[in-house]
Amino acid sequence: MAAAANPVPWQMNLGKGATTVSREIWDLHMAALWVCVALGVIVFGAMFIAIFRFRRSKGAVAATWSHNTLLEVCWTIVPILILVGLALPATLLTRKLYNTSGAQMTVKVTGYQWLWRYDYISYEGKPVTGVKPIFSRLAWNSNAARQLDSGINPDSIVSRDGYHDYLLNVTHPLVIPAGVKVRFLITGGDVIHGWWVPDFAAKRDAIPGIMNDAWAKVDKPGIYRGQCYVLCGQDHSAMPVVVKVVPRDQFNAWLSAQEQPATLDRAARTAQVGPRKPAPAKG
Repeated sequence: MAAAANPVPWQMNLGKGATTVSREIWDLHMAALWVCVALGVIVFGAMFIAIFRFRRSKGAVAATWSHNTLLEVCWTIVPILILVGLALPATLLTRKLYNTSGAQMTVKVTGYQWLWRYDYISYEGKPVTGVKPIFSRLAWNSNAARQLDSGINPDSIVSRDGYHDYLLNVTHPLVIPAGVKVRFLITGGDVIHGWWVPDFAAKRDAIPGIMNDAWAKVDKPGIYRGQCYVLCGQDHSAMPVVVKVVPRDQFNAWLSAQEQPATLDRAARTAQVGPRKPAPAKG
């Protein structure tokens, strides 16, 4: 399912992701995989040895003992130790995954049929004012190509850098700074959606009337893609998630540019109103 959000040819495994938590999840996933492989080799190896080496046609005689205390203790204790060895780091990692404290930035994410709305709430301990909400919908070229009898070949939908982004690109991506812990407040505006960026290990239900949260701290600038993972209606497949991570100084300049028009607009409206005239003195 990770490949579905940002597909890579012949991808057979989870991606390591772009955050510390996502890489820890990958490490834990691989540890569990190799434990399963080792157990499979032992169990199936013993089974095939018993089938071929101790078969009746070779004169094998069934054992007469009913139980072996040492073996029973071993196959009880060893699985318990394996489960504890996997459950303990998984529990600690889950706590870290849901710990949004200490975030330097907060963004509200709202899912609609069928687009995402992003509102910048706060940054570096200060409220963000004057920045208009970002409405992120399916890119227009993908939307045109998916129409019935459009005559547009989906393979022709390619980004400037040569990436085939049919149904994977949006009109306006969410822009966040690199190296900053960002808290995402996730909710729904009509039906249940799901906001998911696999590289961030951020996956939460967007439920109307309920505010879930997730977080990510991405050190490497770039484009990161995700999907709505909850079947939310006819155009569920037309709700990709695109997050653009830029260096911190570039983000600060971008944020100032977004805030400046609103500041000028407020100043113009204040100037139009003009100073208030003092009330006439009562005689």
